[in-house]
Amino acid sequence: MTELDHKYWMNRAIDLARECPVVEGAFSVGAVIVSADGQEISTGYSRETDPKIHAEESALDKLAPDDSRLTGATIYSTLEPCSERSTKTRVPCTDRVLQAGIPVVVIAWREPSTFVEDCIGVEKLRENGVKVIELPELAEAAMSMNRHLNLS
Repeated sequence: MTELDHKYWMNRAIDLARECPVVEGAFSVGAVIVSADGQEISTGYSRETDPKIHAEESALDKLAPDDSRLTGATIYSTLEPCSERSTKTRVPCTDRVLQAGIPVVVIAWREPSTFVEDCIGVEKLRENGVKVIELPELAEAAMSMNRHLNLS
């Protein structure tokens, strides 16, 4: 995919993040999974189906775990996939992406220490062979629906 493709899909994820019910204790995040041939195959956003669901989790839950399209897909997430969950009974999104076999992750910004002291989602993905692309030029748009939180 080209840089223009990445920006298009990230803007789609940003639009989804705007759909999130705003709460004080969580980020509003959007995610889009795109097949190798450039087709949208799933979307999700924070709190889409329950108060604890993350965007990547929501998008992945809509597909079968063995969906063959996942091994060639790209997932776009407005925020770095979590490496730790405050809800300990749920698998972190980084681990979910790795389990799905998605080879490319595109993010707009890295998770600040608002809820987790040191998110290592990007590092863990890269250590496991996943290509991670950051689009800092879209970070402000991806952060805009989260301004009610401490983003430092």
